[in-house]
Parts: sequence; structure tokens; C-alpha cells
Amino acid sequence: MQALQNAYDARAKKINKIEEIKNSKSPQEAFDKLQEYADSGYDSIPKEDKSYFLKCFGIYDRPATPGMFMIKLRIPGGHLNSAQARVIGECARDFGQDYIDLTTRAQCELRYLKIEDMPTLLDRLKAVGIDSYQTGVDNLRGIMGDPLDEFGFDNILPSQKLLLKLQSMFLYSPDWISTLPRKFNTAITGSLSNRCNVFTHDCSFVLAQKDGIYGYNMYLGGKVGVIAKSADIFLANEDEVEKAFASITDIFKRFGFRDNRNKNRLHFLIEAVGMGEIASAIRENAGINFARAGETMTQIDFNDPDQGKVQLRDGSYGVHVVVPSGVFTGNAMMEVADLSDKYGDKEIRFDMEQSLYILGVNDVDSLLKEKFFETYKSLNTPYFNHLIACAGTEHCPFGVIENKNDAINMSKYLDEKVPLENGRVRMYWSACVKGCGIHGLGDIGFEGCKTKVNGETEGGVNISIGGKLVSEGEEGYTVIKSAPLRYAHLYVETLMLEYKKHKGQSENFEGFCDRVLRQYTSSYIGFTMKLGAYLRENNIDVCIGFSDKTKTGKNEEYEVFELGRKVYYAMSKKEAYSAYERFTNVLNNEKLEDIRNLMPNIDENIALMLDAILSTKEENRAVVFSEITPFISL
Repeated sequence: MQALQNAYDARAKKINKIEEIKNSKSPQEAFDKLQEYADSGYDSIPKEDKSYFLKCFGIYDRPATPGMFMIKLRIPGGHLNSAQARVIGECARDFGQDYIDLTTRAQCELRYLKIEDMPTLLDRLKAVGIDSYQTGVDNLRGIMGDPLDEFGFDNILPSQKLLLKLQSMFLYSPDWISTLPRKFNTAITGSLSNRCNVFTHDCSFVLAQKDGIYGYNMYLGGKVGVIAKSADIFLANEDEVEKAFASITDIFKRFGFRDNRNKNRLHFLIEAVGMGEIASAIRENAGINFARAGETMTQIDFNDPDQGKVQLRDGSYGVHVVVPSGVFTGNAMMEVADLSDKYGDKEIRFDMEQSLYILGVNDVDSLLKEKFFETYKSLNTPYFNHLIACAGTEHCPFGVIENKNDAINMSKYLDEKVPLENGRVRMYWSACVKGCGIHGLGDIGFEGCKTKVNGETEGGVNISIGGKLVSEGEEGYTVIKSAPLRYAHLYVETLMLEYKKHKGQSENFEGFCDRVLRQYTSSYIGFTMKLGAYLRENNIDVCIGFSDKTKTGKNEEYEVFELGRKVYYAMSKKEAYSAYERFTNVLNNEKLEDIRNLMPNIDENIALMLDAILSTKEENRAVVFSEITPFISL
């Protein structure tokens, strides 16, 4: 483990300001004063408690709602019962303006809370086994798992009980409260389907098989924008999982960097010494020579939301409830609890897409006739079934766009303009670069940013495509940077029109992306999205999109010229040049006929764009899409 020590020493010359605050006192001191703060009011709370120590217990002072707090609840694996759900709903109703956020970590958050109510609220939650300990800042956060777990047909190793064992190793322990260099996210699944976004955590235990034995492969170093990598460790039983978890958390606690908070996650320690060294240290620290990795079995995306329900092992159903952008209410949560009691087995599950399941339902038809499902659908449209959006500017100090309503409004717009009878598209929205909406894993991802329109700064999004949850996951790639929100829905409309036109009978957007869009450069895709929007907005009845087969070889210069040919022909019904070779004209002396002569009423911006792409003088031709993008600006 000397390499770890050397890496730590190299970064240990200074510590960041948060580490200095952490060294000033025990977090428990702040928590123990909650009643005192409740009696004395908001202004009596010391700055360091508001900014850090109370966050260790999930209690967040929110500048976006002055004088009010948000609380992150710990819902292990997203599993809760109807009694717990009812009390969470009551607390939101009584203390938090009836507002609940469901999160991408299968948890929930209450907002608009006053410090005066905090002790009473926590007591109510504690009475049903819910709390918020260690759900914020530099702690081992709530562990994610399969919401269906042992009830799912595709579950091989029930893992919820093991999850609780792992949680018991650190929860409520002074040795683990705020003693890590940064937050540490964990997930575990024993299922074939990836219902918990398992490959994006600091530490993941993923269903695997080796030598005829089912166990877990260990993955490490995931974070926003980074997929975890295999540690080449196979854990054959629960005892080995516990020991491996204890080993890696101890290693991170001892050797994790404490200088630059932007580079203090486990990922950066692995980056500094290599995964091989980390794996060797895990084995040495645990005192067990864990086997090398087996075959990872969790390779299927979950499609329950596309059906509205999923059959469980006992013959009952888990009925899905779509909660767009995770915006829920206390009253709705209480209704879920009542419906679970009436139709289900009193078990409720949160999922990673900010929605939930009511389990143990036998009479699905009667359940779906309840008034509740007029507001929250069991099966919504493809634009809503997998929609994710993080908190945004209304609730988060890091957000740069509102986000939740932006996501909902775009889905409504697409529903109207490009209705899909079937299909599947995962649109994931993050309000800033921190990526709490896991935008990088979406079929279409949106990352909030600021952009300028006519010299004025306003909200925008970076748009990406191609993210995946299947196999070992994959981050998407950007196709449009700094798209103004006022136009983003028009750009995505182009993409969805192309998906609808090209998709097979049951093909999801991911399949369309792999089969069609991956033939093109990201620049071509982004430009085509903008071009489609420009043509529609200017009532130009020309469709220029994507082909099932292309021969441009993802060469941008070829793509530009080929697109110019297509547009010229589509508008004039005449080829720009009489013969072509390698995406240029063969006859060097042949002159381009001005398209204005063929179409006197042509849009001048389109004419200028074609001039730039197809110019008779080859040296004057545009060879990258950025050169011609200004012609199609909305």
C-alpha cells in the first residue's frame, strides 16, 4: 500500500477549507443543538452549522428559499412501507408546503422546512424508522439497490438484506460521520436488469458468475461523467462483500485526497495509483485474496415503466407510478400509502428515475381506476415514462436553469408535435455541470448552462445523446453546445421526427442512435437538429435528416458537402453538379448554377449556406459545420 501513501503524501501539503471546518468540532455537536436552534430561531444557528455540520445529517440550509431548510431522507435501496410513506407525506404536508422531491438515488427530499419544526419532524420520522443521518456532504450516502430485488423475476441474488448489513457498518458511527474526504456513493444489485444505475457509483457490487457460482463483481470510481471500472475482484458470498466494502471505505478514508475538493472523490485516488494498485490494496487490507472478476450478469436495461406494471414472483404486480421530474406532494404520498394498503402488500419502492412502484397488487384494473391515476399515470407517453430532472434554480444554489418545468414543458411539446404510439426515449436533465440529473446517461441529455441571445444572457442547455445504462454503461456525447432554452425543444423535435421516421416497430431511441446516428459526426447531428428547426420555423417544406446508410465515414468535410448536395436537390430537383467522386464534383470546370435562378423565392439564408458549401471554387467551400451554422440561426 506504499503507492497509496506516496500519492497521499504528494497531495497532503495543504487541506481545503472544508477540512479545516471539519477539524473545528464534532458534527454531533451541531445535531445535538437542534432543539436549542428550534427554540432560538434561524438566526441563532452558527454559520459553520448551516454551511456544513447540519448537512452531515441531511439538513440543508437553502439560499434559494431564505430561512428554510431541505432535508434528505435515507430510504435504504428505495424500499419503504406504507406506514413510512404516510408519515413522510404528513411531514411534507404539515411542515414543508406539501412538497416532495423524488431523487435519482431512489430517495426523497422535503423542502420549505423551518428550523422551529425540525425536532418534531425528525421525531415523527424516527417513529417509523426513517431518518436523515449521513445523507449529505462527506459521508457514506444512502446505498442504492434494485427496487424489486427478491420480488423480481430477473433477480438471482436478493441483496436488500446485504445492503442493510453494509449500511450498519457505518450508520450512526462517530468514526464515519464526516470523516471521509468527500461523499461516497454505493450500489448493489443481484438482478439481471440494471434498475439502480449501478455502474456510476464510487463503489458497486454487481451480479456476476464465476466457476458456476453467483456472486458480485466489484466496480470502483464512478461519478458524474465517469463510468465505474472493474476492480477485477469477484466476491463469492456476503461475507466477502462486507469485507471488501470495509476495505475500500477504510482505504478511501485513510488515503483519499483532502486538498482540492473538486478532485477528492475515489476516482482521483484510483487515477493517481491505478486500479491494479487499488485492487491489491483492497485484498491486502481485507486480508483476503479475493478471486479475479467473473462474468458480469447485470446487462439488461429495465423496461417496467414502458409497460406500466411488472409481474412479480408471487404472481402479483408492481404497478409503476410516473412522477414527471420527481415533483411530488405530501398528499400524493399519503394517497400512495392508502392505495398500497388497499390494493397491495403495503410495500412501496422508489426508483432511479424519480418515480415509484406500488408492490403486491393483484387487482391492477381496479387500482388504475382510482382518481390518483388521473394525475400520476401508471403508463405515460414515451416522453414522460423515463423523464428525469434535478432540482434546478428554484431549490439548488448550483442550478443555472429552472430545469424541472423545462423538462416537463419539453415533454409536453414533443407529445403534441411528435406523438409516439410506442417507443422509448430517456430524457435526463441536469440544471448544471454537477450532473445530479445524470444527463450523461440519458438517450438525450440536457446540462444547464448560460448562453447569449442578441447579446443578452439567458438560460440554455448543452444537449448530448447516446448515454447508456446497459452492459457497463456509457456516457453520451455532446451534439449541441449552449442551445438557448427558447429553441432547445425545436432542435429536439428534429431528432424525434427522425426517430419516428426511422425506428423499427419496437425500436427504442438507444437502438436508433446505435443503428443510425452513430454513422454521423456529432457536428452533423447537431447541425441537422438546428437545420430542421430552421426549416420548420420558416415554413420551408424540405426534410433533410438522416439515412439508414451513409458513406461519408464520419468525415465532417464529406458530410458538409453531401448535406449541401441533398438540400440543393431537395429544393431545386436538380443536382448541383453532373458527376461526383469522393464527395466532390468530378468536372473541375463545371460551374454551380445559382439556386436563386432555379428558385427565385428561396430563403436567402439557405441560398447563402448552399453558396458556402457548394462553391464552384473548391478552396472557398465550407468544410466544417461551424462555418455554416450562422446561416440557420433562429
